[in-house]
Amino acid sequence: MRVEATPEVCIGAGNCVLAAPDLFDQDDDGTVQVLQAEVPPGQEDEAQEAVERCPARALALG
Repeated sequence: MRVEATPEVCIGAGNCVLAAPDLFDQDDDGTVQVLQAEVPPGQEDEAQEAVERCPARALALG
């Protein structure tokens, strides 16, 4: 499972970091940064939660 971000639409809410801190971070402007594009085994639920909690729909799983 891969996670993808579209930083151009990120509004910096930080929900992704709260849901999956091992997968996401924010830069100095608050924009999402993907730390691990390939979701490690056992972190699929956190990745799904991060995608669902993103108010800007800047994240996707593939």
